Amino acid sequence: MLTILFLNLSWAVWFVTAIQRSDIFPYGALSGDLILQEGDDETSQVITLTKPMYFYEALFRKLYVATNGIISTQDLPMEKQYVDDGFPTDFPVIAPFLADIDTSNGRGAIYYRLTESPNVLNRVASEVQRGFPDARFTPTHAVIATWENVAAYEETSRSSGLSNRVNTFQAVVAYDETDTYALFLYPEDGLQFFGTRPKESYNVEIELPARVGFSRGEVPFLIFSRTEGPYYSITRTEQSVKNLYQMGNTGIPGVWLFHIGNRYSFDNVIPAAVGGLLATVAPRGLVGDFSTTPEYPELYPEGDEVFNEDEFLTGDPDFQTQTIPKFLVPERDSGHKVQPGQSQPQPYDGDQPLASNPNPQDTALGRSGPREYPLQENHNFPPEDVGHPQRPLPEQAVLEVYPNREEGSPPHAPDGEVVSIDEETDFDSGVIQYSTDNKETCARFQQQCSQNGYCTDYTTGFCCHCRSGFYGNGRHCLPNGVPHRVNGKVSGVVSVGSTPVELNNIDLHAYIVVGDGRAYTAMSQVPEPVGWALMPVAPIGGLFGWLFALELPNSQNGFRIAGAEFTRYADVTFYPGNQRLSIVQTAKGLDSENYLSVDTHIHGSVPFMPPGATVQLEPFKETYQYYPTVITSTSVREFTVVSAESGAETFTFQLRQNITYRDCRHGPRTGLETQQLSVERVFVMYIKEESLLRYAITNKISPVGAENPDPERMNPCYSGTHDCDTTAQCLPGEGLQFQCQCATGYRGDGHNCYDVDECAEGLSLCGAHSECVNLPGNHRCQCQSGYEFGFDGRTCVDIDECRRQPCHTQASCSNTLGSFQCQCQAGFQGDGFQCEPQTMQPERPKTPCEQHRDSLQGGSGVRPLIGAFIPQCDEEGQYRPLQCHGSTGHCWCVDSRGQERVGTRTPPGTPPTNCDEPDYLVHTIAMTDAVISLFTVVPPRPKTQCEQHRDSLQGGSGGQPLIGAFIPQCDEEGQYRPLQCHGSTGHCWCVDSRGQEREGTRTPPGTPPTNCDEPVPPPQRPDTVCERWRASLIEHYGGEPGPQNYLPQCDSSGEFNPLQCYGDSSYCWCVDKDGREVPGTRSHDVVKPACTPTVAPPTIRPIPRPDVTPPPFDTSLLYAQGQQIGALPLKGTRMDKEESSVLLALHGSIVVGIDYDCRERKVYWTDLAGRTINRASMEAGSEPEILINTGLTSPEGLAVDVARRRLFWVDSTPDKIETANLDGSNRRVLFDTDLVNPRAIIVDSPSGTLFWTDWNRDAPKIESSTVDGLNRRVLVRDGIGLPNALTYDSTARKVCWADAGTKHLECIAPDGTGRRVIRSNLNYPFSMVFYANHYYYTDWRRDGVIAISRDASELTDEYLPDQRSHLYGITVASPQCL
Repeated sequence: MLTILFLNLSWAVWFVTAIQRSDIFPYGALSGDLILQEGDDETSQVITLTKPMYFYEALFRKLYVATNGIISTQDLPMEKQYVDDGFPTDFPVIAPFLADIDTSNGRGAIYYRLTESPNVLNRVASEVQRGFPDARFTPTHAVIATWENVAAYEETSRSSGLSNRVNTFQAVVAYDETDTYALFLYPEDGLQFFGTRPKESYNVEIELPARVGFSRGEVPFLIFSRTEGPYYSITRTEQSVKNLYQMGNTGIPGVWLFHIGNRYSFDNVIPAAVGGLLATVAPRGLVGDFSTTPEYPELYPEGDEVFNEDEFLTGDPDFQTQTIPKFLVPERDSGHKVQPGQSQPQPYDGDQPLASNPNPQDTALGRSGPREYPLQENHNFPPEDVGHPQRPLPEQAVLEVYPNREEGSPPHAPDGEVVSIDEETDFDSGVIQYSTDNKETCARFQQQCSQNGYCTDYTTGFCCHCRSGFYGNGRHCLPNGVPHRVNGKVSGVVSVGSTPVELNNIDLHAYIVVGDGRAYTAMSQVPEPVGWALMPVAPIGGLFGWLFALELPNSQNGFRIAGAEFTRYADVTFYPGNQRLSIVQTAKGLDSENYLSVDTHIHGSVPFMPPGATVQLEPFKETYQYYPTVITSTSVREFTVVSAESGAETFTFQLRQNITYRDCRHGPRTGLETQQLSVERVFVMYIKEESLLRYAITNKISPVGAENPDPERMNPCYSGTHDCDTTAQCLPGEGLQFQCQCATGYRGDGHNCYDVDECAEGLSLCGAHSECVNLPGNHRCQCQSGYEFGFDGRTCVDIDECRRQPCHTQASCSNTLGSFQCQCQAGFQGDGFQCEPQTMQPERPKTPCEQHRDSLQGGSGVRPLIGAFIPQCDEEGQYRPLQCHGSTGHCWCVDSRGQERVGTRTPPGTPPTNCDEPDYLVHTIAMTDAVISLFTVVPPRPKTQCEQHRDSLQGGSGGQPLIGAFIPQCDEEGQYRPLQCHGSTGHCWCVDSRGQEREGTRTPPGTPPTNCDEPVPPPQRPDTVCERWRASLIEHYGGEPGPQNYLPQCDSSGEFNPLQCYGDSSYCWCVDKDGREVPGTRSHDVVKPACTPTVAPPTIRPIPRPDVTPPPFDTSLLYAQGQQIGALPLKGTRMDKEESSVLLALHGSIVVGIDYDCRERKVYWTDLAGRTINRASMEAGSEPEILINTGLTSPEGLAVDVARRRLFWVDSTPDKIETANLDGSNRRVLFDTDLVNPRAIIVDSPSGTLFWTDWNRDAPKIESSTVDGLNRRVLVRDGIGLPNALTYDSTARKVCWADAGTKHLECIAPDGTGRRVIRSNLNYPFSMVFYANHYYYTDWRRDGVIAISRDASELTDEYLPDQRSHLYGITVASPQCL
């Protein structure tokens, strides 16, 4: 009876099967994984942990994944040092399957990532709760490593071929601030080999079983030795390896859980124990009727916080069950069910690294890893398909893509249906049950929202949203209207023809004017020939155009949807050559400056482009399809290549792209199905001399089919013709009305906006122990030294430095707020970082100096006397020769008894006497009746920089010493010691003769210091005067200059910025190239002075000889833009933007003033960098001619007197106006008095009158005289601020100026009457010319050319060059004289 009862009870128990591949954690490229390089002994790039992790008792900040089935906290040695040895290893190891694995030649793939996905963390937390019921574990980070279809290393000589046995397994390491747990997962079919043969087995047929477990590695023992650390091993025999998927310690076969680290105390790894180790295979014939395994409870108990099935299926790329290919063509009809035989979405092959032998069953619903998809060969050119908008899949439909199948074969389930998930349905994966009863909430995960966002709880979970004044997806929010920057690296291999070219982490930078939808992208260090060949590949920069496109009504740009974390897969196929290029761009969030970080990987081939060719891409429109977690588009584009060899040739390429992102399914949906991106202009350029590739794209996004009205009838906010500041938002009104509103973090009238310093004005949200750092339009909080952000990412908490064991092994560490202290233990001596055994010597008695010192310091229990002199004793207790009074600053020399030596006392602030030399040299001369002593005074040595630095921090000038501050160490001659160490932190580093740290020499506490006597590679360039001055002032301010302190501003080349200001205040002035202030430029106004640079940006030599590329023989505007002169043809009064070109490239120059001689058709200009005046003919191939190259300092404005064939110019540093013949001869000074900052100069040839402006900030004015320098008088003195621009209206006979201070364009008659305001609310005009009843001026806010009608006083046109930088002078070049 008992036996029968036992059998009946056993039949009622559920049978537990091993986990399947679909049950392990999601992995692959769509989950954000990195892929380990193929090979036999490869190690991943370092995984830098966002927060450190405890393994055993030690804290680690880095992890590495290796081919041979292990994860380590340090870079691995060669495999021969460990792969064939048993446990323990010499280094820290987490080993889910340590064996000699080989992924060469596509034999499997290894994926890894660091994730903060709530779904992953919830799943791990629930596993830990089951395996360790008493644990209080809330993981914040997890590292997932997956070995998929990997093979064992085999020598081909052993057999005719390689084995087809492959293994799949996974390790998940999750941790919070105190504990670390590891999950090992082995799917049922995942282990096909159980060990590997040693490489040096000498033909002996042996196989070593895989080692599974954990090893702490060697640990320090005593002082100078090391010993074997703890370890934990799971496998010893082949059968124990087989048990990995047949058994488990969590109640589920194939799932193994271990507690592997703790912050406070940890002896060895602790395994979970849920129902013991479970066998998975029932006796043959008894499956379903009899089982030896007990029933197990739900993996997620009711009430525990887990994720719901909606998020599980589609919401989070870290936890997706559907498989989305890189290039997806969605179904036109997206009902809930797909009938057998129905046409399915077909993916494109995306060159994704995949396993070589994928399991054909992995295409079923629920597979989590990456898959291969065959591409049907198509010899026909694929047409662009944008005419029929495609609908997105319904929210509850599973987006599934799989290879072609036989008609009628079941793609997912026996009935051929796509599984539909209803909100009240539990999803049973076979291992874990998920229910909408459990969800994430803001209370736990609100830190995932942006600091400029907020969190909202919904029925099924939480979502993040941006606060008013910001835009984004809630997880990442940016201020409305503020220009944005993107930084990143580009890598990969691109084949140009048959030539492969490697791009090794070259720089990519982008600048986006969000208010206009202009995106400028630059890639540096792009070698030939790939630089020319990549010119048509504008989609590299096109991503940023879509991301920050100008939004027309009822539309959203990409950043509002995808935020700052997404992956973009693009496939470019060129025709007719069928070259194919793959582009993968991974957005990794916003950096500390609030800029987007994007890494780009490109691989494939591109057509050859002739050197010197130009590429033109026509405007186009592109339709984007929007689905939960994925956005797709397909388009065909034309481009024209113009070269000297082949003329103009037209080609095409097809672009197919997917953008996968993290979508929040819990909150209200946007309702977006399709949107249309209109790219109105594309400009590409490769600069060979600088190896620089540029893309400039103007983008707008709108609903599909939205009509684009005539630009003149479109609201300026949508056409981009508004005059709002680049840091302002344009708010459309009715018709053509609009308002300009400064972006969040800026203030002003919308036409001129200035950054708000939240730190200085007390508007920051920074908490205790943090510092506020102002950013353009925003600010960030950074923790003070000794603190770090807690796990909420916002609160600064004390760093327990003692956890890192910084002190010597024979020293004790005491943590303090923001710091720590090391003290040698009893019997040892030293500073705590280095401790040595004390020599057994009797303690010497105190010397008179020490007794004197201690009696005044309270050493005998007496309170110290405030302000009293405290003598200084040396290491042996003797009086130091030089004594200084800390309160008064007086210093003097003393003898061995501490008595002052007469005549050696020095007052505060003066160099002390050199006490090591005698005060007097006595020469005794014997004479007949007397001895005369001649005394020669030897002057004392002044203090060196090191001594001054040291004494200022030690209180040597009467101040109190700074506790915990670094005190430099000086040698006997007062020079900086080569090795410097910080007594409070234990860091050491080498310095140069100026005390500046030598890069790469810093060592952390407890490690041997760098040998500073060894030579180091010379720096790329020495510090400039500006940089040295800046460093000196920072040091002078104690390393923390305040807003009231001035710091010189240096550019990227180390030169002085021409504009210098006190912090972010409006107290500014101009400087020359040597940092000297330009008189008359100091300003306290909101409008900062218009300072021109005098040093050209660096260029790469050799530079080709510049020659002229003239515009069409028609009237054109010529404008100066730094290192080039641009040409902008005019069609009537409209600027022909499409025909704009570079007239003359002048590398190494700064072109400012410019004018045109209509008789000889020559252009004249001033060069601030070269300090020259030049000219060139407008004929093709003409080269520049230097007219004047001596006696010039800052030549700015320039004017040509066509009638008298003379040249006039202003020099703003010596403050004078000069003239010469057009060939540079007969030069003379016209005026050199009563000038402060002359800038613009013009000449009215018919009347022989000269006009110029002087923008002296204290007394600006406009003056006139004859061309001979007679009849000088002030024309305008009142009501002007910064009269930069000046022109002559020959039809109305008026002198007109544009003022950057008053923001007015005004005109006046030459006799001083009839003054009139033409236009108000200008931005920042610099130079101006009048032509055909229109004023054309260069604007420093817009970095473009603005046209204003004289009669209507309205803005009529705007030109924004593709290459963004300041524009200077402007003039008109016409075929004949007007």
